[in-house]
Amino acid sequence: MTDAGRLARWAALPVAAGALALAALAVAHGSRPLYDGSWLLLDDTGGLFLAVSAMVGLAGVLLSPAYLRGREGAHARGSEAWYYGVLFAFWLALLAVPLCANLALAWLIIDATTASSALLVAFSGRREALEAGWKYLILTALGLSLALLGIIVIGIAQALIHHHDLSALSFGALRRDADLLPHGTILAGFVLLIAGLAVKIGWAPVHNWLPDAHSEAPAPVSALLSAALLPTVTLVAWRVKDALAPALGARTAATVFIAFGVASILIAIPFLWRTMPWKRLLAYSTLEHMGIIAVGIGFGSRLALTGVAIHVAGHAFGKALGFYSAMPLGPDEQPTPGHPRPGLLARRRLPAIGMGISLGTLAGLPPSPLFVSELLIVLGGIATGHAAVSIVVAAALALGFLGLLHAMLEGVVGDDAPGRVLPAAEVAS
Repeated sequence: MTDAGRLARWAALPVAAGALALAALAVAHGSRPLYDGSWLLLDDTGGLFLAVSAMVGLAGVLLSPAYLRGREGAHARGSEAWYYGVLFAFWLALLAVPLCANLALAWLIIDATTASSALLVAFSGRREALEAGWKYLILTALGLSLALLGIIVIGIAQALIHHHDLSALSFGALRRDADLLPHGTILAGFVLLIAGLAVKIGWAPVHNWLPDAHSEAPAPVSALLSAALLPTVTLVAWRVKDALAPALGARTAATVFIAFGVASILIAIPFLWRTMPWKRLLAYSTLEHMGIIAVGIGFGSRLALTGVAIHVAGHAFGKALGFYSAMPLGPDEQPTPGHPRPGLLARRRLPAIGMGISLGTLAGLPPSPLFVSELLIVLGGIATGHAAVSIVVAAALALGFLGLLHAMLEGVVGDDAPGRVLPAAEVAS
């Protein structure tokens, strides 16, 4: 391990420990925020997202040497220092977002993640990775520009009731003033903001960057993108929804989330049935699960929100494990269209076990926590009068379950094709 790797490991431990301690304090304090100011917010929901980002980020730093060992040459060795530097910048920004009590500050930190994560997506230097990095950078920058326009509109509405500084954009101030805010202006600002954040979250139909970026990035970065970044940006959208619901009407705010969520689930399902490389399959699974979280937030009942909390944690575990399990697999060991490459368990036992657990977890195969969370979200939707939407979501989740189960049985557990000659790389492994 290089000096940069050793330093990164030693630095990651206190960062993660501090974040987890802060998260534990916030969660232990219960439903009332531990601290709620104009700029800093410590509550149980933010504590959950903070803990997830801390654990996923720590795993990313600790497992990065395994990824970097696969890169050869002096240029690769010289790039490790900036890799860890940019990775830490990305991770620290993710840890800061759940603690933001101000919409403008949250937007600024989310925007800061764009440049660092785009560099990390393109880190391998492959043509496909460079294209994915640029695509991610351009599309998410456009989305965040739209979100900024929404924040400006909301800020103008606040200025109309005599608030003229950025503290007026704190979630607490928005919540207190919601009844006084003009409905039309707030609705326009809210739609612009959520549509812009949807690009960064990867909700359909503005998810185009997600499959390429997740599949081309280094495994530790893919795990952070999928398990930490997207849920963390969703938290900001969630806080805006709750703060502005009195001005918008609770049903209007919920409908926006449900619409994005259902679209994401339905668009993801056909891709989960296709044969594709493992990381790309996991990327489309992320689209599905971000949709499930959006639907649960939109339903808004106690059952559904409990399901959302379980889902965020379970998805982070399953998705990070999947990306790390795919890390040691070369191109000749990946399923591709027309070449499903069955029998990973017989050839690469440890990655196969990890991938099998990941796919089973993400599919919601009992005793996966996602089975419980999805059940709670569907029941929560029925309890709030969204029976038709709940039925559609349940049917789509069943199809997604079958698609991921098929990938697990065929690609992980299935026997090698009779008479197939193994490449020398496989024999050596």
